[in-house]
Amino acid sequence: MERKLFTALQGEGAQRLNDSLSKQGFRRSQNVLYRPSCADCAACLSARINVAAFTPSKGQKRTLRRNASLDRRATSPWATEEQYDLFRRYLEDRHADGGMADMDAFEFAAMVEETPIRTRVVEYTDRSTGDMVAVCLTDILDDGISMVYSFYAPDQTRRSLGTYIILDHLEIAREAQVPYVYLGYWVPGSDKMGYKASFTGLEVYAGGKWQKMHDPSDFDARLHPLSNDPIAEQVADISLPDSQALRPKGR
Repeated sequence: MERKLFTALQGEGAQRLNDSLSKQGFRRSQNVLYRPSCADCAACLSARINVAAFTPSKGQKRTLRRNASLDRRATSPWATEEQYDLFRRYLEDRHADGGMADMDAFEFAAMVEETPIRTRVVEYTDRSTGDMVAVCLTDILDDGISMVYSFYAPDQTRRSLGTYIILDHLEIAREAQVPYVYLGYWVPGSDKMGYKASFTGLEVYAGGKWQKMHDPSDFDARLHPLSNDPIAEQVADISLPDSQALRPKGR
């Protein structure tokens, strides 16, 4: 049974709270921060890339070359019809049975625009055709950038647009001189999320700390029903801005 820890993200302290909890494996959805806390396993691990430790593979260099015709444009979080049309095409091809499959234009606008923190919409347009081919909703953190949600033209498979968006966000992080790109969650053994493990410099939040990923199989034990701490201990170990953990370490 799926279970999550969550908290509202609002008020003057929203940015600091998002910065703090993002470092502890939380993710943002509109004005809510959440982290999986299932009773049966602890497989959903927040993932980020250490920009300084990343070196592109030969395949990733090819992806960069294939997308050399794309222009990047970062805008304020404002939804457009062109974005929504691309979003619908993406969902219908990739996630037709997913939880977002029935999202209408108003719900899409809420996903993009309802943000109490610093957020940008990063659009990618093919300069040869003028077509928008990819979009990423991106949060700005004090130690990096967080890819909240991305989508792209599903018919342009040769471009590997999902990989390209991550590669370009690594470049954005370098330009902004911040150390991390937060990717969302990675699950051991998941084919859909396996591509994240192909990025050098990948770290996952497990056991209350960020750990370098050397071999994805090192985290298979997180799938075991006994791998999760009791919910009360998970809550007690959370550190809030300008405070210590609710439960002192070592107890």
